[in-house]
Amino acid sequence: MEQISRQAAKGQPQLQDRRGRDALRTAVSRVLPGVRADLESLVRIPSVSADAAASEAMHRSARAVSNLLASVGMDVDVVQVDGGQPAVLGRRPAPAGAPTVLLYAHHDVQPPGDLADWGSDPFQPVERDGRLFGRGAADDKAGIALHLAALRALDDDLGVGVTVLVDGEEEIGSPTLGPILEQLSLDVHGDGLAADVVVIADSTNWRVGVPALTTTLRGGVAAVVEVRTLRHAVHNGVYGGPVPDALTTLVQLLATLHDQRGDVAIAGLHRGAADPLDLTEARLRADAGLLDGVRLLGTGSLTSRLWAGPAVSVVGIDAPAVDSAPLTLVPSARAKVSLRIAPGDDGSAARDALVAHLRAHAPWGASVTVSAGSAVEPFAARTDGPAYAAARAALAEAWGASPVEIGVGGSISFVTTIARAFPDAEILITGVEDPDTRAHGANESLHLGDFERACLAEALLLAKLA
Repeated sequence: MEQISRQAAKGQPQLQDRRGRDALRTAVSRVLPGVRADLESLVRIPSVSADAAASEAMHRSARAVSNLLASVGMDVDVVQVDGGQPAVLGRRPAPAGAPTVLLYAHHDVQPPGDLADWGSDPFQPVERDGRLFGRGAADDKAGIALHLAALRALDDDLGVGVTVLVDGEEEIGSPTLGPILEQLSLDVHGDGLAADVVVIADSTNWRVGVPALTTTLRGGVAAVVEVRTLRHAVHNGVYGGPVPDALTTLVQLLATLHDQRGDVAIAGLHRGAADPLDLTEARLRADAGLLDGVRLLGTGSLTSRLWAGPAVSVVGIDAPAVDSAPLTLVPSARAKVSLRIAPGDDGSAARDALVAHLRAHAPWGASVTVSAGSAVEPFAARTDGPAYAAARAALAEAWGASPVEIGVGGSISFVTTIARAFPDAEILITGVEDPDTRAHGANESLHLGDFERACLAEALLLAKLA
């Protein structure tokens, strides 16, 4: 009898935990219809931060987010510095002795691009085959909705302090986020801005049904290289042969950025390794839309090439248009080169290496000038803290599948800004996207099943942190 009583007492907390999880799952399901309606309302606002003509839409979007945060009992401020877009800050103070969690998302979106490429109006959300289509439906207005769902589900049982920061210029590199954070840290309701844990809902999952934590990000830098070979254009029939044209010379220069295997040939760049997970060439080719017969670049595991090594690409060229090009030797041509920088590398040093390579490899003595922007530093998270353990458990419970730790080959410039602002905080990078989300492209969409699982996971995480 005594043994049975001890076993019952030992098992009681597990039973309470299970009841708590079931109640939270029910609460998330209850709030989701309203959260989805709010998400669709946000998608209808064309908050394109890169468009100077969209200022009214940006402010309308910020007001909508402000109202949503106020609806979950937050003290809300719309924050903007000169020349920047409006950000929104909501706060609920921590109970005595409880941690404070900063939840990040952004309300600005990419331009829609060519409307002919969309299956429906990009700013009119439409559900098809279990996915919600629309610009920002995933990146990253779904991040705002994710935070709302968790806060509404927990309601008065939150148990932690929460600050929600909704950026208004992530899609243009968050140029004023640093000044905003500095301003907020000095004077927010008179007591500054602090966080023990930061949850950034702006990344992807491994695939539909398999959650992920993003633990590394490549940095990046862009440079414009201009080649000049002539003072002016001349007839290519008269001077062609011994006289080099700038466009051919530029092509020769750009070809030196890779070696014969397709590895980046810029000297001095760092290259690391990554867990190969279960990524196959067939899956990568399908996800990327690679044409049959086109070979992959580089050496090493696929995940190492995607996440842990440098990558360089030519993203634009200024040269005469094909349909109107005269038969002349082109005197000057320029290209924009994008370099992704591996975790563990130094952004400034990598930028200098790119510039030095372009200058040193000028073909045929051509005049080469290079203008490089500031570098975004790569990021690697600390993953051995209690918040990471809580996040892994929450994701596993919500998805019914163990989360994987992934890298992302792109750069998220604000992450290093936030890491500097909160040096002691654990930074968790989560998200609602999947390989078919097509963020930034036509027909961006949100997998609604995974969105529900992500909402439950964040609610579980906040409950665990409490």
